[in-house]
Amino acid sequence: MWLKPEEVLLKNALKLWVTQKSSCYFILQRRRGHGEGGGRLTGRLVGALDAVLDSNARVAPFRILLQVPGSQVYSPIACGATLEEINQHWDWLEQNLLHTLSVFDNKDDIASFVKGKVKALIAEETSSRLAEQEEEPEKFREALVKFEARFNFPEAEKLVTYYSCCCWKGRVPRQGWLYLSINHLCFYSFFLGKELKLVVPWVDIQKLERTSNVFLTDTIRITTQNKERDFSMFLNLDEVFKVMEQLADVTLRRLLDNEVFDLDPDLQEPSQITKRDLEARAQNEFFRAFFRLPRKEKLHAVMDCSLWTPFSRCHTAGRMFTSDSYICFASREDGCCKVILPLREVVSIEKMEDTSLLPHPIIVSIRSKVAFQFIELRDRDSLVEALLMRLKQVHANHPVHYNTSADDDMASPVFHSTSMCSDHRFGDLDMVSSQNSEESEKEKSPLLHPDALFTAFQQSGSQSPDSRMSREQIKISLWNDHFVEYGRTVCMFRTEKIRKLVAMGIPESLRGRLWLLFSDAVTDLASHPGYYGNLVEESLGKCCLVTEEIERDLHRSLPEHPAFQNETGIAALRRVLTAYAHRNPRIGYCQSMNILTSVLLLYAKEEEAFWLLVAVCERMLPDYFNHRVIGAQVDQSVFEELIKGHLPELAEHMNDLSALASVSLSWFLTLFLSIMPLESAVNVVDCFFYDGIKAIFQLGLAVLEANAEDLCSSKDDGQALMILSRFLDHIKNEDSPGPPVGSHHTFFSDDQEPYPVTDIADLIRDSYEKFGDQSVEQIEHLRYKHRIRVLQGHEDTTKQNVLRVVIPEVSILPEDLEELYDLFKREHMMSCYWEQPRPVAPRHDPSRPYAEQYRIDARQFTHLFQLVSPWTCGAHTEILAERTFRLLDDNMDQLIEFKAFVSCLDIMYNGEMNEKIKLLYRLHIPPALTENDRDSQSPLKNPLLSTSRPLVFGKPNGGAVDYQKQLKQMIKDLAKEKDKTEKELPKMSQREFIQFCKTLYSMFHEDPEENDLYQAIATVTTLLLQIGEVGQRSSSSGSCSQECGEELQASAPSPEQDSVFADTGKTPQDSQVFPEAEGDWTVSLEHVLASLLTEQSLVNFFEKPLDMKSKLENAKINQYNLKTLEMSQSQSELKLSNL
Repeated sequence: MWLKPEEVLLKNALKLWVTQKSSCYFILQRRRGHGEGGGRLTGRLVGALDAVLDSNARVAPFRILLQVPGSQVYSPIACGATLEEINQHWDWLEQNLLHTLSVFDNKDDIASFVKGKVKALIAEETSSRLAEQEEEPEKFREALVKFEARFNFPEAEKLVTYYSCCCWKGRVPRQGWLYLSINHLCFYSFFLGKELKLVVPWVDIQKLERTSNVFLTDTIRITTQNKERDFSMFLNLDEVFKVMEQLADVTLRRLLDNEVFDLDPDLQEPSQITKRDLEARAQNEFFRAFFRLPRKEKLHAVMDCSLWTPFSRCHTAGRMFTSDSYICFASREDGCCKVILPLREVVSIEKMEDTSLLPHPIIVSIRSKVAFQFIELRDRDSLVEALLMRLKQVHANHPVHYNTSADDDMASPVFHSTSMCSDHRFGDLDMVSSQNSEESEKEKSPLLHPDALFTAFQQSGSQSPDSRMSREQIKISLWNDHFVEYGRTVCMFRTEKIRKLVAMGIPESLRGRLWLLFSDAVTDLASHPGYYGNLVEESLGKCCLVTEEIERDLHRSLPEHPAFQNETGIAALRRVLTAYAHRNPRIGYCQSMNILTSVLLLYAKEEEAFWLLVAVCERMLPDYFNHRVIGAQVDQSVFEELIKGHLPELAEHMNDLSALASVSLSWFLTLFLSIMPLESAVNVVDCFFYDGIKAIFQLGLAVLEANAEDLCSSKDDGQALMILSRFLDHIKNEDSPGPPVGSHHTFFSDDQEPYPVTDIADLIRDSYEKFGDQSVEQIEHLRYKHRIRVLQGHEDTTKQNVLRVVIPEVSILPEDLEELYDLFKREHMMSCYWEQPRPVAPRHDPSRPYAEQYRIDARQFTHLFQLVSPWTCGAHTEILAERTFRLLDDNMDQLIEFKAFVSCLDIMYNGEMNEKIKLLYRLHIPPALTENDRDSQSPLKNPLLSTSRPLVFGKPNGGAVDYQKQLKQMIKDLAKEKDKTEKELPKMSQREFIQFCKTLYSMFHEDPEENDLYQAIATVTTLLLQIGEVGQRSSSSGSCSQECGEELQASAPSPEQDSVFADTGKTPQDSQVFPEAEGDWTVSLEHVLASLLTEQSLVNFFEKPLDMKSKLENAKINQYNLKTLEMSQSQSELKLSNL
């Protein structure tokens, strides 16, 4: 165990300890008298001294000391009861600390660093032990308090766990604490008088991986857009990495991939996520991937046990997995044995008598009178009780009963559903169903095709019938022998032997039925009687975008096969695809689903094909068939990493492996069906249904390895792709009873030389032998890793597309636009982190156009406006931001996009003076300014101000200027310019004008030229008040006819309500339909602009260059603080309101 470092003098301890090994900084010692056979006198004396001491005072026989070269003072940092224990500590020091210490120049720094690290390890060991208890550990509460104090997040930012570690800054490690919360990775260090804080949102992480550097063999590297950070010296690095992997995956998918991602129920509320939940999710994900079970299946228990395997006549050690609807078993030796027992197939679960040969046994009996014996189950009673409860629930949801009629092939009773649809069991691999059920189903859905299409459209091959049948019969015989020994239902023993049979190719007469068993689609089929028929009835005849896409692709699905050259096959394909789109509108229909479904229909009945499609789309190829095909892209990225690991020479030659994606992506999306002759590709589908995506990975590697020499000599990507395409076209199936189907080229090249032909059985065998070592767990870890990369790739694409549209339309520098986009996106994300989703501000929707994927509401816009707008008006800034938002919200949906936000900022920073004044003017008329404006203390509701004052202003030198002549000339010039204006803005009322002036006064506060600006705006304000009064007098003197005046007088609003606010939703054009009411005080934009131009100080203020970069830097630092402050205030107000 690690010890709190305390200084000792080695000189006095030499007689009691013997040095076993040492390094530059550490010494491993053994206590004299321990482990010595004969024993010298000194050893016996020390041993006797230790023996008489009580247990609390006894000294551990092994210890490790920290030694600083040149010092006589040493510090014990670890001790151990055994040599193995102390060697583990020694190895940890060598791997994690020894190489690091060389970077320190000062000996005292070395001692401080090591002591700090050891103290942190002791604290972490303590917290780990406490975390195992049921109640919340005290150490975790202490860490939570420190986390909140150090990073000042809102209460909604839940801390999940924390670890002691080092963060590397260049070649120097900083010892500190790593805090993992639901939305952020945080690190805090206070070392040698320097404080370091790092806050990295999970959504900013582009790569999370384990790596090594010059000093350490194992570190965790976090890569963001601009930086790489290494964390090391964890007590348990495997555990830390798994938790980080889960947190990053959950958070990124929740925030960036919510198009198709459904969280587990325990993770629906992020503020309730715990470390235990994440570990359970990791186990659940592995369980569902390993046994390829439905996503809704929840794992309840995993326990060691042994299963009686009759084929080997012994008990096989492994683990039992129990979930909502399944009991599964996997042997410890990979590939030895795997069993899947749907509870729907289980008849009884019983405890047997406990004996020395059969400790803690239970018997699980299934419908076909086969029993599975499990032994060595700890806590057997509670396990059986829980299983019986779930068994009862499953049978209550799907009632079954015995059929008393005997079966020809087996004496066991046949279970069938009490509902109209037949249940399924395999005797000779034919579906067993009651006659009444079949007749009822036909009556209900007369359109459904009753058989697999290949039986109706079977073709004769080039081989003789006898030869063809003999090969099929041999395969069928081998399979029947296997069924007798290993079982013939979904509950069969799955071993390496069955994998070899599958690799040889499943007989065509058994193919569809075995696909159902291997994928467990047979359980879905039996559990949902009548479901498909109802879907067909509901979906047929409906016309929408999805059905149009399906119709367009129907005749492109295996057009060379006779089954799809007539309406029978086409109609069946239409029904299955339309029914699935109706079942799962989130996926709907995606290209390549038609090819896959058409092959399923060849070998399975129509309803069976539907459930096979469900199994493929919803659990075997997760996230493949959606708007962005994220799942396929993730697996494509995993495939590229496997190429680098297994075929390094090829990876080195093809610098950009993404060029292969143009051909290999279809390998995953269509399971090789679109690029390989059909009779060969179905063998690949056989392996896929048995081994899952692993089969596609290893076959892809085998294809590349077979062509590695030619690919390495290829001159460009085009030639490489041609090599692969030709190779795949010339893969044949020697055992196929039918003729070649789906070959895209002839078997001769342009020079008529025969191209080498590869047998699919040989290729599949090579793939298993050379590349079959990838486990499900390894593939799932690679998927976690590359999903981050793929999702961030989509985010980068979105960003670049938005910037490409915006850059030509604004004068802001591209690098500043990137910073603005990041701030805009982060503002959206922070609301997702800590606020309940509001109907106005939906979460990120990747299915929308690029420009609309991130949008912000009024509150988020106000935060950004305060951070980056150059028009800061003190307390008035928030009001101005709200008006700006209303102005930009053209469609009144309470959301604005990045383009609108940036266009407004561009005017503020880079616009001409007239553009800036026009924007300010528009911010003080409807719709930006409303009757319910928050500035309730403004003069907006006060009586109109008097404007009867002389237009003569004093100058600083004592002179005076008369503006009467300028005013008259200005009005004449504006009248001429009015005709040239394309779209005239509404005139501003005096109430709106007062608000306009208030904003200007606020903008000038704390400006270096504040006094001159105030005097100038006072001059302009008085001038504009006089202009409005002149216009008011001219209007009342006869600009309107008497009739018009009376009409306007009758329709005018009451004195308390200004006409400008009669309808805040009016457009500027609407407000110009009628002339101004008699006696209204108004000024126009032209009046305002011309008046402001008369004062040079105002012109200088609006035309001075503004620095955006400093604002952006400040915004990046303060964006979180501003949000946290607002959240804290709102939480305080909520608490006060509840008192």
